Amino acid sequence: MARKFFVGGNFKMNGTTASLSQITERLVTSDLDKNVEVVVAPPSCYLNPVKKSLQDKVGVAAQNTHEAAKGAFTGEISNEMAQDCGATYVILGHSERRHVFGESNEQIGKKTKAALEAGLVVIACIGEKENEREAGDTMSVCIKQLTAFKENISDWSKVVIAYEPVWAIGTGKVATPEIAQETHKDIRKWISDNIGADVANSVRILYGGSVNGKNCKNLSQQPDIDGFLVGGASLKPEFVDIINCNL
Repeated sequence: MARKFFVGGNFKMNGTTASLSQITERLVTSDLDKNVEVVVAPPSCYLNPVKKSLQDKVGVAAQNTHEAAKGAFTGEISNEMAQDCGATYVILGHSERRHVFGESNEQIGKKTKAALEAGLVVIACIGEKENEREAGDTMSVCIKQLTAFKENISDWSKVVIAYEPVWAIGTGKVATPEIAQETHKDIRKWISDNIGADVANSVRILYGGSVNGKNCKNLSQQPDIDGFLVGGASLKPEFVDIINCNL
């Protein structure tokens, strides 16, 4: 089964009305590869204007949502609120949510179940820290994270996996195409062995970690890399080059 290439842009806590207008204008006016599914994740306060600016050309994701539909959760947004602002995707399990805000595998699993039940597509993030890779624990860490997702997912067609080695996020370090491919291949094999071959063949596994306009083409040519979750470069003109890396 052919897996449609996917490029997501995670703006993180960056942007203003003016700067995001420039980004959306660039995306709307650029000739983007029609064989690529493109999604951007602005800060939650900009979901609605970004969605309106992009119309239907590019999808919009929330960077995070709470598992509860409503309640006394100051500073959080629900899946329904994200949808009301135009989001059809949500990023869950990002390393910054795990390691900066202390979200556990269990909590991320609950968030995933709630998001899927609300009708959002989940971009499920996994990845190891540098000391874990050096200790040879890359897959054991990823398996624990994948298991928490697995226990809360019934329809894998509504899930995109993003493998983001924490040591490569925003550091300028990037896994070589060969290193990234090896881990992606291992992830796909685990999915085949523990969920099913059909899911393994169809689910898209993105790479994230200092992806830019220069390294994206070599990474995209690896057989088990189905796209990218891009951080800093998604705020720059080269994001279009990343989207069009297969042209």
